[in-house]
Amino acid sequence: MRDTFHDELDQIGAALIEMSKLVGTAMHKATVSLLETDLTLAEEVITGDDKVNRLHQETEERAFDLLARQQPVAGDLRVIVTGLRMVASLERMGDLAVHIAKIARMRYPEPAVPAEVHEIMRQMGEVAQNIVTKAGAVLAGHDIQLAGELERDDDAMDALHKKLFTVLLDDWKHGVEAAIDVTLLGRFYERYADHAVSLSRRVVQLVTGELPTAGDLGA
Repeated sequence: MRDTFHDELDQIGAALIEMSKLVGTAMHKATVSLLETDLTLAEEVITGDDKVNRLHQETEERAFDLLARQQPVAGDLRVIVTGLRMVASLERMGDLAVHIAKIARMRYPEPAVPAEVHEIMRQMGEVAQNIVTKAGAVLAGHDIQLAGELERDDDAMDALHKKLFTVLLDDWKHGVEAAIDVTLLGRFYERYADHAVSLSRRVVQLVTGELPTAGDLGA
């Protein structure tokens, strides 16, 4: 019975790792679709989110089933509850990549990103990709030291977000619609990074039993 229980816990962990790969791929494609006005990639991100949502639902159902049947305590309970929180973060990361792809699709065949902010968006996409790659590695290896690096990566994303607003407030010439698009895009990238950091904090909680607060992850 316990072997079966821990096999199912392992399946939850495997689903989380797979979801991290899927949302990483989605963010990469969404960024390329945005910067290169690639409608095909945008559509792939939007339709591919079904798989993320399906894994989210299946993992939640497995976790709730384990809670109901096994009534776990202590460490096993923490694994399940933390897994539920992490799968929700990953599902949201997938949604944020979809939001970016939908803006690219909505403005097609015109570019959604004016030249003045193209490089900032490229860098935001690069940071997001770096963060989700590290978050996946943290999930796979329960690497607390690597988890600490994500706080610094998130600081880089926050700095880019502020830089984006500086451009928007400095003699913007592209109208209200473009300003709204860019504002939303900046927010989507920032929240994507925030969820990845939250994911890593949950891994630290799994390993240590304590949830680090904001600013403590990289201490």
